[in-house]
Amino acid sequence: MGFLPLIKSYLIQPFSRPTAERRYYLLGMPFFLLLGNYYLIGLPYFQNLSVFLIGTVSSAGFYWLLIGALRLVVRTVIGRYPHVRQAASRTLTLLLLAAGITTGMSVFYVWFYSLMPVLNVSFSWDTVLPIWIVSYIVDVFLCTGISVYYTYSQWETNQIENDRLKRMALQHQFDALKGDLNPHFLFNSLNSLSALIGEDTTKAERFVDDLARVYRYLLQAGKHELTSLQTELDYTSVYANLLKTRYGDSLTITFHVADEYRLRSLPPLTIQTLIDNAIKHNVMSVSNPLIIRINTLLDGRLEVKNVLQQKINKIETTRAGLANLTVRYDLLSDDKLVIQQEKEWFIVTVPLIDLGHV
Repeated sequence: MGFLPLIKSYLIQPFSRPTAERRYYLLGMPFFLLLGNYYLIGLPYFQNLSVFLIGTVSSAGFYWLLIGALRLVVRTVIGRYPHVRQAASRTLTLLLLAAGITTGMSVFYVWFYSLMPVLNVSFSWDTVLPIWIVSYIVDVFLCTGISVYYTYSQWETNQIENDRLKRMALQHQFDALKGDLNPHFLFNSLNSLSALIGEDTTKAERFVDDLARVYRYLLQAGKHELTSLQTELDYTSVYANLLKTRYGDSLTITFHVADEYRLRSLPPLTIQTLIDNAIKHNVMSVSNPLIIRINTLLDGRLEVKNVLQQKINKIETTRAGLANLTVRYDLLSDDKLVIQQEKEWFIVTVPLIDLGHV
């Protein structure tokens, strides 16, 4: 890498481009010029125009040379220690290199002034020592501030990236779960239909009609992240009729939903998923029916609960079900599903999303 790109990047751009860095550099420039020249030259710096011009131009050159060198050090060290866990190494390296630069620049600064008789400055270590002390103090605050700011920025960037990757993983998982749902539902429905055809053709016809309406909604639901509670209830009523045709008095599904919550939203097929989960894990019979209750609570959440009549021999199920709902709510809302198992009831409380307040 040649010297011209370095000169352009570290000496010209901070001054020529209207960046935040330029403002900071310009803000510090008067202090460096006035205090530095007053310390080395004294009152003649303000009383003699020639001395003032020579001192100002010389100090300005040293100032921008120092800024360029420090910027190069900062970028090099950050490139060498870019990670949050390397904060200590990054800060210590910055301090050592910055101290080395300011040590050498301070000596050169005083020596250069001593070469110009008009400035009447003599080189001595007693003159250099106070400049070193002030420079080291500035180095500590500057390097520590830069390292702390960079560490926080990297931590914040890492958090954002981790959240993005987490959401991507959840989305991938949800897509896989959603792909499992349609074949699973169709397979179970066809099994139910095949059993029903030989028993009652009239019920079989109604079953086919309801199945067509259900599957039409099922295909459309895959295109939307949210649907209104009213739309979901309309669909679930048809789905419940389909189940009632299949299971008869062995299954009881009741709805008690307050009107003020019907326009709120939830992921499509939420209620069906919870009904399927209840049927899948519980036994039912005419003498001991499976009762499923769908209610809204006073706090605006939806409660789906079923009587606990768990199967003795549990069968491994697919990933669809409660895992599906959990993934979808992780993607769509900060509110989580609440799953409770009491002595007689299995209860899932579903947040209803108010899109007007999102």
